[in-house]
Order: sequence, then structure tokens, then C-alpha cells
Amino acid sequence: MQFQPNVSPAFGAIFLIFMMLITLITVGIQILVFCKIFSKTGYSWALGLLMLVPIANLIMLFVLAFAEWPIERELRSFKQQSQVA
Repeated sequence: MQFQPNVSPAFGAIFLIFMMLITLITVGIQILVFCKIFSKTGYSWALGLLMLVPIANLIMLFVLAFAEWPIERELRSFKQQSQVA
């Protein structure tokens, strides 16, 4: 005796569309967050789009973790200017 699920094919299609919508919303929020992080560090916000590329996302995480951010360079130059004046 085989089990016959009592689910219509329309339910499967609706479920698939719902899951695709949830996935798109999640990816969109992740892109927004990474673009905001890159812009706050002084890099171009467009670098946040690289987080979608499989190997580039790992490289960019290392850049964020270990490189000197442009905002840090700017802060250091302002501190040096204020000490001179």
C-alpha cells in the first residue's frame, strides 16, 4: 500500500513561489546591510555587491578585517593636522 498525499499541485506551486519570495527578501536585506557596512567604513557602497560573488565575499571579509579603512586614514590625517596647528 502506497501513501498518496492529499495535497494539490497548486499548493506546491504556491509554496515554491513563497519560498522564492522569502529568499529574495533575505538576499536583498543582506545586500543592503553589506552595502551600508562598506559605505560606513569609507569604501564604496558598491563593494557590498561583491558579497554575492562566492570567492570575492571571503576576500572582502578579510579586507574588512585586516586592511586599514579609508575612514581610519582620514581620521589619522585629521589628528595629525590638529597636532600641528
